Amino acid sequence: MAIASDETTSICNHCDRAIPSSNIDLHYAHCSRNLQKCKVCGDMVPKKHVEEHFLNTHAPVACSLCSETMEREILAIHKGENCPQRIVTCEFCEFPLPAIDLAEHQEVCGNRTELCHLCNRYIRLRERYNHESRCTGIPENIVGSSRDVRAAERDQGAQRRQPSEFSRRLLFTIAITGIAVILGSLFFQKKTETSQVH
Repeated sequence: MAIASDETTSICNHCDRAIPSSNIDLHYAHCSRNLQKCKVCGDMVPKKHVEEHFLNTHAPVACSLCSETMEREILAIHKGENCPQRIVTCEFCEFPLPAIDLAEHQEVCGNRTELCHLCNRYIRLRERYNHESRCTGIPENIVGSSRDVRAAERDQGAQRRQPSEFSRRLLFTIAITGIAVILGSLFFQKKTETSQVH
């Protein structure tokens, strides 16, 4: 039933709605007898359901995951987006764990490596997506772990520290002199022993 546009309206003092002026008295009697404004949200609620409305909508409830107390109407959002104990999955291994533990887990999990089958290099999981977009697909000759890389770096460092020609000759001279001294002392010792026997 449409209200004629030229009909005037009045505001109900109980529910604050615009009501056709011809029906305002009847509406007000029904409205004030049967409806009550919720003190929390301002909605008009049937008087017989006011307590139920409060309990179902506004009464504080505890989150079953973290025990934080909040209004019932935000509980679903809390559990889905804000609760530190909500279950989330690691982006690297898809392991389910509480949100509060996610950052620490992903710090370790993201440092694991996997072999890139295009370039034969081991790539950290946290760098995998960037690597895939930049990977040239040119394989490297050596496929090895990070331990192999560190050993190769040590070998290169040893080559850089090789002694000069003068140092090598000096070491050779010291070694030969040491050997001569040892042989001389052994020879002298044997000569002394044989002369004592005669």
